Amino acid sequence: QVQLVESGGGLVQAGGSLKLSCAASGRIVSFNSMGWYRQAPGKQRELVASMTFVGTTNYGDFVKGRFTVSRDNAKNTVYLEMNSLKPEDTGVYYCNLKFLSRYSDLDYWGQGTQVTVSS
Repeated sequence: QVQLVESGGGLVQAGGSLKLSCAASGRIVSFNSMGWYRQAPGKQRELVASMTFVGTTNYGDFVKGRFTVSRDNAKNTVYLEMNSLKPEDTGVYYCNLKFLSRYSDLDYWGQGTQVTVSS
């Protein structure tokens, strides 16, 4: 069983910063990717940023250098540092742990943390 515990969401003014954290526990497969997705009201869930166990990163197009994903493999923790936040960044941010496989990846999700950016 895998559990993901997120922290760091909240309310911030436009232009401000937030840092999200997500700690994974349980039976963790080393060959994995950890990252963040978000979902705004009425919209589909989308990738924000992810990082594989060897440090390869992937960002959503909308990030445009404003966010940085990092991880501590020893702690099974992933971070998302968000700067220059915009009202359109508002949404529920979900931590994702993906066990990578040649045939089919296996996804685990956190419960989500609300990020609200006021104008």
